[in-house]
Amino acid sequence: MRRSALWRGITMERYDKKIMDRLLDSYEESTLFDGKNKMTVHIAFPFNKKNIPAYFDESSLVYEEIHAAMQELEWRGLIDIIWRKGKEGHIISKVVLRTENLEEAYAYVARISRADRIRENRALLAKLRERFDTPVYQAFIEYLDGRLKNAQSVKEFIDLSNPEETEIFLTGIGEIERNDRNCYIREFSIEHFHDSKVFESMRGKIVRVMRTFGEGYEEKDLNEILAEYGIYHTPNYVYFKGNVSIRVGECPFQVGELRQGLGISGEDIDRVCFEDGARIRRVITIENLTTFFRWEEEESLMIYLGGYHNSVRRILLQKIYHTFPDACYCHFGDIDVGGFLIYEDLCRKTGIPFTCCRMDLDTLTEYEAYGKALTENDRVGIERILKENPDVQYAEVLEYMLSAGVKLEQECIV
Repeated sequence: MRRSALWRGITMERYDKKIMDRLLDSYEESTLFDGKNKMTVHIAFPFNKKNIPAYFDESSLVYEEIHAAMQELEWRGLIDIIWRKGKEGHIISKVVLRTENLEEAYAYVARISRADRIRENRALLAKLRERFDTPVYQAFIEYLDGRLKNAQSVKEFIDLSNPEETEIFLTGIGEIERNDRNCYIREFSIEHFHDSKVFESMRGKIVRVMRTFGEGYEEKDLNEILAEYGIYHTPNYVYFKGNVSIRVGECPFQVGELRQGLGISGEDIDRVCFEDGARIRRVITIENLTTFFRWEEEESLMIYLGGYHNSVRRILLQKIYHTFPDACYCHFGDIDVGGFLIYEDLCRKTGIPFTCCRMDLDTLTEYEAYGKALTENDRVGIERILKENPDVQYAEVLEYMLSAGVKLEQECIV
């Protein structure tokens, strides 16, 4: 007979402890635990072939052992046995937790109660609250403490049984926000955790926290978020091309001599100055690398944005804007939710008056045959933008995307 995951491969098991743990799990997930219960609730463990197959296995020798274990628990006042058809000593229908003896129940299985775990973790949060005065860190701690105060689950983010791990995780969030120098992820991990792999183990939870509690991070991946704080997975380069002269220290260089331009490391960006002798009519930020390499335009300066811009690209853009304040600043990206969110993020964080380039309705309809169908998430994103800002300059594009069910990648546009 195939056994359930709980009992598979188990012989001569401590059924008393297994069943008590299941009962306590059910109790901690119930309305009895959080005090919100408005009606009579019994915490029960049903005896059936799915929950405890060995009990119904005629070839098994544990039938009497299970009876003895349950009767011992009942004698201790931890459970009540409900016998099938009221025939005591015959077949158990279910066992019911006696919630008036919870302290003894937890002691019997040597288990720390969830109430104690909550108190322990709230004390930890109180201790850590003053460690970092940064917005995401503070908002996250406030959220965790509020949930725990109301006996609500926080397992999406932390494990109540592992406060040491929680402290490390919270420290990671705070140190990210406090970071003030360019570094790589493994260097950051070694500096703060003395182990190059600790930070990697927290990637999934960190991106959830930053997207949930950080401003403007909802659509960004972890590497894009970390780049906002000067933390990079690989060396961070910014690529640009056009007929423009730059100076690095005392060394002048004509970027236009290189057809595909050049890339400059984030570590060197502060040393780069743009010469104002060139005639730059337009400055264009380009979302995707293929389009950047393909794009050629006289009297223009093209910058590869690589999705969401980061602090290094922002510094470069502000240097350019300071040198060429009269140029027209445009952004060219995908005609989809992400493309327009990147555009809004670019305008908001640089303070530069960008306009959209080739992200209009005429372009969408011209290349619609190369488009892709909208997903449900796309539709939700479009509707959210239109609801929050119905007069946004590209509203007609979004409305057409919804009606036609189409979006367009930048690489399709020639």
